[in-house]
Amino acid sequence: MNNDTTFDYIIIGAGTAGCLLANRLSANASKRVLLIEAGRKDDYHWIHIPVGYLYCIGNPRTDWLFHTAPEAGLNGRSLRYPRGKTLGGCSSINGMIYMRGQARDYDQWAQLTADAHWNWDNSLPYFQLHEDHHLGATPLHGAKGTASPIIKNNATVYGEVLRHHRAGGEWRVEKQRLRWDVLDAFAQAAQQAGVPATEDFNRGNNEGVGYFEVNQKDGWRWNTAKAFLRPMCYGRPNFELWNSAQVARLLIEPAAEDASGATPLRCKGVEVWTGSEMVTATARAEVLLCAGAVGSPQILQHSGIGPAGLLQQYGVKVLQDTPGVGANLQDHLQIRAVFKVKNTTTLNTQANSLWGKAKIGLEYALKRSGPMSMAPSQLGAFTRSSPDQKYPNIQYHVQPLSLEAFGEPLHTFNAFTASVCNLNPTSRGTVQIQSPDFNAAPRIAPNYLSTDEDRKVAADSLRVTRRIVAQPALQKFEPEEYKPGVQFQSDAELAQLAGDIATTIFHPVGTTKMGRIDGPDQDPMAVVDSRLKVRGVAGLRVVDAGVMPLITSGNTNSPTLMIAEKAAQWIAEDAALRE
Repeated sequence: MNNDTTFDYIIIGAGTAGCLLANRLSANASKRVLLIEAGRKDDYHWIHIPVGYLYCIGNPRTDWLFHTAPEAGLNGRSLRYPRGKTLGGCSSINGMIYMRGQARDYDQWAQLTADAHWNWDNSLPYFQLHEDHHLGATPLHGAKGTASPIIKNNATVYGEVLRHHRAGGEWRVEKQRLRWDVLDAFAQAAQQAGVPATEDFNRGNNEGVGYFEVNQKDGWRWNTAKAFLRPMCYGRPNFELWNSAQVARLLIEPAAEDASGATPLRCKGVEVWTGSEMVTATARAEVLLCAGAVGSPQILQHSGIGPAGLLQQYGVKVLQDTPGVGANLQDHLQIRAVFKVKNTTTLNTQANSLWGKAKIGLEYALKRSGPMSMAPSQLGAFTRSSPDQKYPNIQYHVQPLSLEAFGEPLHTFNAFTASVCNLNPTSRGTVQIQSPDFNAAPRIAPNYLSTDEDRKVAADSLRVTRRIVAQPALQKFEPEEYKPGVQFQSDAELAQLAGDIATTIFHPVGTTKMGRIDGPDQDPMAVVDSRLKVRGVAGLRVVDAGVMPLITSGNTNSPTLMIAEKAAQWIAEDAALRE
């Protein structure tokens, strides 16, 4: 820790968005950048071995160890709610699936924010800007060394910040390094049920079935710390990293009067607990809150920005009554259907013997392939829960294994799991502090299956699963429904069963939603504007999945990188205007 604690930019959270922002902003040698991470460095070996997510989730070394409040929609159950607590954040413990979502997601964002910058056509280049795709440069994908029109068209601003950045290339996207007979058969069965085959889920319409692409490099997990911090940031004298340092609150004060005579607030810096003392760091330009859809609203609320009634309940001085902070929580809830199979081998039996485990370990050591290179889900499918759906509205994560619950031992019989989630849930939840102590975990209440529409999609999606499994391609394996069980058939029974067996797929978003914050059509629940500036607080932006007004139709990690890429450009543009 340097004695000089004044910086141009302070970034809170060295997760997915924070690592990219640190890379982009510190590329300008004239700007001092501080990156603060509550967790430790990503030097734990299980972070980097793909199957190591099993040892990172639920581990205080790498996980915040959150749980949800008991959920009425889940028949009173509370779920484990993993969030990354290490360099790389959730990219160090997640499923590694590279997924952008659907074009309509971003077109909806543009409509809700009245800002065309967020539509699909204007977002695609920001995915490509940092992408290093195994297919090389194409109209839809980026690769190392490819020219960036974003940099070319903004040479005086963004290009200057990225002078030393080789356009495209940090975020590696590869094919998986394994296959399974039962997964190939499921893909064929899905096609027989009307789901087309696809080799690329990231073209704007992700309908189809195929193996997921993953953020791996040569069989190792590729997290954002490796992609964006090493080696570039660590070699820059204007970059500083504080890890094992938790932000207690933002320092927010009245700003100077503007022309209208109003005195808006301004974020001047942060108070940081280092484990032994509270340290103050000051920002000359901006504080960038990248603590995620759980951490960012928690920090805002502890800093006096949030629903006034909640803050007063816990003795926090209300600086600004912003009811949307911590509201609008959306998540993908997956319903795990398990099918016993015969005449094949799955990971259940392969990994349940010493010889099988030895073979798995040897294959990974020699080839960086096989089960130890596995993402949690290998085969994916996007389709409609019923014919009246206009777009693919459900996603499958299919695995050649089964267990009673995440973290428990594999079953001793051969089986596969077909987990299906509602891509566009209408249920909304909250993240709220429940103590004045910044170390105390917030109350996370996703409010799953709280709408008739979500319960209907849950029931219909289980029927789609059964229809796929009944196709000829899978019959050689004699699939037998183990969970939830064929005795459950009605909408009410299936919705009840969804509450019994469903679990989060770890995609919380929306708790600091962006939207219109000015004019007659403003959204009173919007926390940030379309350039991610916090309502009523100068010098402060939120840059993470919390700003999504609607959840994307798929895994949320890479969309968060795209958001950060846009934010980096806007921050640089604003700096150029000030100068």
